[in-house]
Amino acid sequence: MADIRFVQLSPAALAALIDGDLAAASAAAGASLSPYLVDEAWLWRIRLADIEADPAAAEWIARAAVAEPEGVTVGHGGFHGPPDAEGVVEVAYSVAPEHRRKGYAKAMLRSLLERADADPRVTAVRASIRPDNVGSRATIAGFGFRKVGEQWDPEDGLEDVYLRSS
Repeated sequence: MADIRFVQLSPAALAALIDGDLAAASAAAGASLSPYLVDEAWLWRIRLADIEADPAAAEWIARAAVAEPEGVTVGHGGFHGPPDAEGVVEVAYSVAPEHRRKGYAKAMLRSLLERADADPRVTAVRASIRPDNVGSRATIAGFGFRKVGEQWDPEDGLEDVYLRSS
C-alpha cells in the first residue's frame, strides 16, 4: 500500500510553477517537484487567486503528493477550499500519467479523508466525478461515498456528486 505525504505549495511555489520554473518551485516547496505540476499551471492560477482572496484557504488547497518512502512526486491533491458554511469540503486529486494504476490515487484520497476527519469543522466530504470517469469512481469506492445528485460543470460537463459523512 502506497503512503502519501502532502507538501503544501506556497504562493511562491505556485507562481514558479505558473512561470514554468520547476527548479524555483521545488526550492520554494522544499521538495523535488515533477514536470506534471508545471503542466497543471491552469490549476495553480486558480489556487493562487484562491489564496490571495482567502489566505486561510492555503492550508486546504494546492499540495504536491509525494510517495513515501520513494520521495517521488506523483501528483497533487487537496480540497477546493476550506469547509463551507455547512462544513463540507470538496476533495481534489490528480496522479501524473506515468504513476497511474499503482494505488497512488487511493492513497491520496485516504490521506485527504484523514485530514478532513481530523478537523471538527468538517461534516462531510464531497467528490464530483464525470459519469465516464471509471478510474475516479473506482478510487472512491469503499470509502463511504454515496451519490447524492448531479451537477453541470462548465469545464467538465455533467458530473455525479458524491458525499461522505466525516
